[in-house]
Amino acid sequence: MTLTKNKLPEVWADVLASVSDFTEIQQQSFDVISSGQNVLATSPTGTGKTLAYLLPSLLKVQKKQGQQLLILAPNSELAGQIFEVVKSLAEPLSLSANLIISGASIKRQIERIKKGPEIIVATPGRALELVKDKKIKMTAINTIILDEVDNLLEDSQWKFVKPIITRTPKDYQFIASSATAHEVYETMASFAPNLVEINVEKTDAMVDHFMVKVENRKKIDLLRQIAHIPGMRGLVFFNRLEDLGNAEEKLTFQNIAAVSIASDVNGRFRKTIIEKFKNGEITLLLATDIAARGLDIHEMNHVIHYHLPSKEDEFTHRNGRTARMTASGTAYIIAHESEKKMDYIDYGME
Repeated sequence: MTLTKNKLPEVWADVLASVSDFTEIQQQSFDVISSGQNVLATSPTGTGKTLAYLLPSLLKVQKKQGQQLLILAPNSELAGQIFEVVKSLAEPLSLSANLIISGASIKRQIERIKKGPEIIVATPGRALELVKDKKIKMTAINTIILDEVDNLLEDSQWKFVKPIITRTPKDYQFIASSATAHEVYETMASFAPNLVEINVEKTDAMVDHFMVKVENRKKIDLLRQIAHIPGMRGLVFFNRLEDLGNAEEKLTFQNIAAVSIASDVNGRFRKTIIEKFKNGEITLLLATDIAARGLDIHEMNHVIHYHLPSKEDEFTHRNGRTARMTASGTAYIIAHESEKKMDYIDYGME
């Protein structure tokens, strides 16, 4: 079946007004998820994976029937962004949703859960707390969505996710999504039987890559020059917090609107920084890889690699912050001869 707006509830017309055509991952996911099958969907970053799983999943949720859908995301930033999309689609259907993340008041979260939301969007650590406390009722949940599933299956996250999904002997529908989840099929199939894999590799989005080779001590000066490109709004990735802090200090001293965002930044302050970046008040957003997954900033055309990540998957996620959907973008790689060469990079590019 070809997915068109005519086949969706009229109450979604305003929410989906900016959608002209549904993407390949949205088309391929709709019927499979609607039929209740376990799904692993892999598609390039920025191709609309959140809508791909939300549209069919929300249509199966029954209003005023309590908790039914649990969505897990690896960090608060991504969970918050998913929650905003969920709310926009759920409210026209008279459904309610709660956001359950670490760092926020657990007492307030429990009070909201008592009101009986049909949908819960959560980070694994806080979700497990509330599962153990029987506030999130896994006997009532029918569908579990794992966003950025490859991240959620890593040891640091899996220690929270596994107790959540195995606490109750129940056949949930599992829906998993990521840009780089090809290698997790067997792991996921161990708890999600008859797993259907949807793999969309091609996209019309275009990211141009440029490599600039400079001496290590001149990297920050190059960032300063990049910051002066007219209309520049760039996300700069660092591997080490000390380099990030040093760059922020020096760029700020040179009157560049550069602000850092990393794992040690307070959640509320993170949100303020991101809003300022979206509004153009900040020219360079300096980040560690925690920001690579979850940031969704439309019309951000530049990603800058101050350091290259060790894994190609992380390189993919970083670049996915630009060229959202079918837009275009530019990725700059600032390289130095002494740095470790990565197998996934063509060092002949300029």
